Amino acid sequence: MPGIIGRKIGMTSIYSAEGKAMPCTVIEAGPCVVTQIKTQDRDGYEAVQLGFGDRKDKNTPNALKGHFKKAKTDPKAKLAEFKGFDGLNLGDAVNADIFEEGEFVTVAGTSKGKGFQGVVKRHNFGGVGQQTHGQHNRLRAPGSIGAASYPARVFKGMRMAGQMGNERVKIENLQILKVLADKNLIVVKGSVPGSKGSTVIIEK
Repeated sequence: MPGIIGRKIGMTSIYSAEGKAMPCTVIEAGPCVVTQIKTQDRDGYEAVQLGFGDRKDKNTPNALKGHFKKAKTDPKAKLAEFKGFDGLNLGDAVNADIFEEGEFVTVAGTSKGKGFQGVVKRHNFGGVGQQTHGQHNRLRAPGSIGAASYPARVFKGMRMAGQMGNERVKIENLQILKVLADKNLIVVKGSVPGSKGSTVIIEK
């Protein structure tokens, strides 16, 4: 589906016609540059590769320098492929005006990393509860994990403490409330994965 690469600016709220405050996220959508056009004959499928964000020349490998030179553009920090675009050429710009107010989009990004977390935060466990029978430090413990002499092991996938966050998250059906094409900004209803300044992929 057609889409664009963007950057999460932050969250705010706007009021609906009924006077209800709606939480929303501001995203800088583009400008993106067409860095490669893939065709059925050469690549086996049709897609358009877009580049977003500036990248220092000294931090760009020579192979990528030649790649961007073909598109007659500066090195880009993020590349992504999209299908469904027609009539684009190398070096063309794709901006936020491809979206319209009221339509629904899918936004994908990398969630905030939480580090190593326990079961209460990671899996919404309730903890042991009241301090009884001499329990003084077990309020957030997972409790029994169900193993005995049989099966004498812990099953894979058991909900336990561990690394939380820093995962690829995709949220569907986010409505676009406003499109500020002159500033390449779009405002979507609800939250978007990632921290402020993180890169996101917006698809129709």
